[in-house]
Amino acid sequence: MPYAMEALVSVLVLLVVVGWGMFVRARRQLVLSLRDRAERAEVEAEFQVTRARRLERERIAREMHDVLAHRLSLLSVHAGALEYRPDMPPRDVARAAEVIRSGAHQALQDLREVIGVLRLGSGDPEDGGGSATAGEAVSDRPDRPQPTLATLEDLVEESRLAGTEVEFDLRVGDPSGVPAGLGRNAYRIVQEGLTNARKHAADAPVELAVAGGPGEGLTVEVVNPVTGGRSVPGSGTGLIGLTERAELMGGRLEYGPAPDGRFRLGAWLPWPE
Repeated sequence: MPYAMEALVSVLVLLVVVGWGMFVRARRQLVLSLRDRAERAEVEAEFQVTRARRLERERIAREMHDVLAHRLSLLSVHAGALEYRPDMPPRDVARAAEVIRSGAHQALQDLREVIGVLRLGSGDPEDGGGSATAGEAVSDRPDRPQPTLATLEDLVEESRLAGTEVEFDLRVGDPSGVPAGLGRNAYRIVQEGLTNARKHAADAPVELAVAGGPGEGLTVEVVNPVTGGRSVPGSGTGLIGLTERAELMGGRLEYGPAPDGRFRLGAWLPWPE
């Protein structure tokens, strides 16, 4: 063949070989990329399931700490009264024993519920086997009734029956109209404040103020003297959890000594208009 034709054929053959090689290389890279993407998606899905389970268990742990700490502090107060006042009138002894029995029963009921949720979420073989995601665990088992701002008066009355002098100032138009999430978080903050007051200042009066409205937010303040109560294991954990709870709502929580020497727990939570 003429030199020009031979050069042209050589160039065409070279282009075909290089093009085919580039096509094969691109196809292999695409297959590897898709395989890597599928593996990463599977790992990400497992991570999301694990994270969802962890977050749900942390939420349950916070709720159980709030509830059990409150109930056990009531039991401690009444048990202490029976221990240090053996000469109490029979009527007072019977009332304290009834509070202890009722509180213990409610605490055990709360424990049964949370253990059931945790076992369901972990896919315990004794519960039917198989693994379940945290979302399935939550959806398959309804939550127990949650407290609201409208039930705050019952909480205060329970503390008064335990012997704590509580001065309660509620300045909210209609407590039943407060959003459920806002009311539940405010209730937990008040509950932790009253529990801490019983732990560290059992005989001191407590000032409780809750005020606010749509657009201005809800303010919660619990103030009590510090009398140096008995040390309780895990003290301070509840306040850390409450701080996280308030920040997740977009609010803030502060606690510590007030200028007058008393201990103050204050929180502000957003209340949409």
